[in-house]
Amino acid sequence: MDSTPRSRAPFLTEHAAMSPDPQHRFYGHGGIDSASRDSFQSADNSYAYSVQYASSVDRLNPSPGPDNWSGGRERSTLQMDEKDAVYAQKSSKRKPLIIGCIGFLVVAIAGAAIAAYFVIKNKNDDDSGGKSSVKTLAVTGGDGSKVTLEDGSTFTYNNPYGGHWYHDPNNPWNNNAKAQSWTPALNETFNYGVDRVRGVPALFEKYAHITPRVVDEWGLHAAMRDDPDGGGIDQIEEHYKTFITEQDFAEIAAAGLNYIRLPIPWWAIETRDDEPFLANVCWKYVLKAIGWARKYGLRINLDLHAVPGSQNSWNHSGRLNKGVNMLNGPMGLANAQRTLDYIRIIAEFIHQPQYRDVVTMFGVLNEPREPFIGAEQLEAFYAEAYRIVREVTGSDAGAWVSIHEGFRSWGDWDDFLPNAHNLAVDYHPYIAFGDQVDQDWDARANQPCEYWAQNVQDRLTKFGLMTAGEHSNAINDCGLYLNGVEEGVRYDGTYVPEKVKSAGSCDKYTDWPNFTDARKEGLKNFAMASMDALHNYFFWTWKIGNSTASGKVECPAWSYKLGLDNGWMPTDPREADGYCGSKFEFNQTIQPGSGSVNYAQYPWPPTSIRNAGSPSTMPRYTPTGAVPTLPGGTLTVSGAKATKTVDVGNGWANSE
Repeated sequence: MDSTPRSRAPFLTEHAAMSPDPQHRFYGHGGIDSASRDSFQSADNSYAYSVQYASSVDRLNPSPGPDNWSGGRERSTLQMDEKDAVYAQKSSKRKPLIIGCIGFLVVAIAGAAIAAYFVIKNKNDDDSGGKSSVKTLAVTGGDGSKVTLEDGSTFTYNNPYGGHWYHDPNNPWNNNAKAQSWTPALNETFNYGVDRVRGVPALFEKYAHITPRVVDEWGLHAAMRDDPDGGGIDQIEEHYKTFITEQDFAEIAAAGLNYIRLPIPWWAIETRDDEPFLANVCWKYVLKAIGWARKYGLRINLDLHAVPGSQNSWNHSGRLNKGVNMLNGPMGLANAQRTLDYIRIIAEFIHQPQYRDVVTMFGVLNEPREPFIGAEQLEAFYAEAYRIVREVTGSDAGAWVSIHEGFRSWGDWDDFLPNAHNLAVDYHPYIAFGDQVDQDWDARANQPCEYWAQNVQDRLTKFGLMTAGEHSNAINDCGLYLNGVEEGVRYDGTYVPEKVKSAGSCDKYTDWPNFTDARKEGLKNFAMASMDALHNYFFWTWKIGNSTASGKVECPAWSYKLGLDNGWMPTDPREADGYCGSKFEFNQTIQPGSGSVNYAQYPWPPTSIRNAGSPSTMPRYTPTGAVPTLPGGTLTVSGAKATKTVDVGNGWANSE
C-alpha cells in the first residue's frame, strides 16, 4: 500500500482545541500520543448481546418482540456472533468465524455463442526480434462462449438472458458488458426506480476452542499470527483466493442478478498500533471483484462494513463486545475522524474514471447502533460523510451514497438532507429473528408483502432510492451457528442467552435434501414475495459452504445459490415482479437531488458525544502524517500480457 503523502494528516492529541476550520481535507493518519488511549476504550454501556441484534432488525416488522435493542444487562457469556452461520467453512476441521472483504459477497439483483478475439504476446516473448508466439483469446461472448480465467483455465459461459461478458487486456476499462438483456450495460444509464436492483458473504473452525475464545476477526487474525506452523496469517489470503471466484460472478449474472454488495473492513486500507488484522491484502481481492464485475456487467455497492472502534460492537464490525466506540465514549470523535478519512480515500478511488461506472454505490457505514450513538450524532456523521464524498465527486455527480437506517423505524429518514444528490437509505429487514412460530413457508409466504411492501413504496415516494441491503428466506432462527457459535436456537428451545419455549424441531427447515415439492414451492413464494416487496434488494448471501459435521449446507434459507440449484429460488428474478399485487406499484425513475445541501443543519462535529461530553475536551486528530493511497489494478491472464500500457489510476480522482 502506497503511503505517499497527499495531505498532512492528523495526529491524535488529548483535549485539543477544535480547529476553526473543520472542513480541512483529512482528519487523521497519525499515531496516538497516550498509552491509555486505544480505539476500543469503551463506554460502559455499549456492549452487544445477541438478543439485541434480533430485536433491532425485528423492529421493521409489525408487533416486534421485546425491546432489547438499546442496551441492558449481559444475558450470557456467549456473546453475539451475528450471521456467523451463513459463512462457508473452508477447512474440514473448522467452525465459522467472520472474515472480511470478499468472503462477504452479497448479491443484488441473458444469447447465442458470439465471441470477438484479441491477440496478445506470450510474456516470455522477445520483443526485440526472433520468433514471437501469440495467444488468441476471446474478448467478449454470450451464452455458450468460452471464458479464460486468470490462471489460464477456461469455463463455458452460460447466460440464458441475453447477457454478454467483455474483457480486453488492451482496453480493460471497456464497460460494454451486460449482465442480462433487461439490465443496462455498464456504459448505459441505470434508471433507479424502474430498473430494479437485484443483488446477492467463511471461515475457520480450527481456532474455535483455543483460549481466549475466538469470536471475531480480531481474535482470529491474532490466533493465526500465533500459529505459524498451522499456516499463520496467510490462511486469511487463502480464503480470499478460494471462496468467491470469477466463476461465481459469471453465475450471478446468469442468475438474472445485476448488483453485488461487497462489504470491506477498514484494514483493507491500513492498520495501526496493535491491530492484528492482515492489512492491505483484502484490497487486492476488492480489485479482482471490481474487474470480475466489469467483465460480467455487474455493478457494485461497496459497503464499509467495519470501522475503527466499532459502530455496533457486533462481530461483523471486526471486534465483538468491546463496545460501540465510534461516535460514543472517550474515543468516539477520534474514531469517527479516522472513519471519515477512510470514506474519503475510498471515494477518491472509486470516482476515478477507470472504476466509477462499476462501483456505483458506496455504503458509508454498516449497521451503526443509533440508540447508543444518538440521532443528532449519527445524522451529523452521515451529513459529513456525504459532504466528503461530494467534495470528491462534485455536488451533482458521483456514486450513490448509501446510509444505513441505524435501527430506527420506517420513515425516520424521509426528511434527511433535502436536495442531496444520489443519496440512498438502506434497510435490513429480516423475519427470522421475530416470534418463533410453528408455521411453514407456505403459511407465511405473503408476510413480506404485508410487512414491507407499503413501507418500501412510501420510502421510494417520500425519500428516493431505498435498498434492502440484507434480507434472506429465513422465517425462524434455525441453522447452525446462526445466532452465534454454540449459542443454540430460539426455535427449538436450545437458545443459551435466555430461556425460550420450543416451537418444534429445526429439521424440517434445515434438512433441505428432503424438502418436498410443496415445501420448495412455499419457500419460492416467500422468496418472490420478498423480492417484489423490497423492490431493490441484496440477498444475504450468494453461497454457503458445507458443514464439516454433516457435509451439507446447514442454513439453506440463507443461500441464494443453493436455492437456485434445488428449485426454490426463481431462475429469473423478474418472475417475482408483481407478486405483491396492488400492495406495490412504484415504477418510475428516481430523480437525483440538485446537490444544493444545507450542511449547517447538521453541524460537524456534533455538539456532544455520548458518554464523553463536548468534542472540544476529547482526544482528536490534528494534521500530521501521510495518507494511504489505494492502488489500482486490472485482471490478468496467466502466461500472457497486454501489448499496451494501461493506466490503472493513481488512487486519487482529484490531484489536490
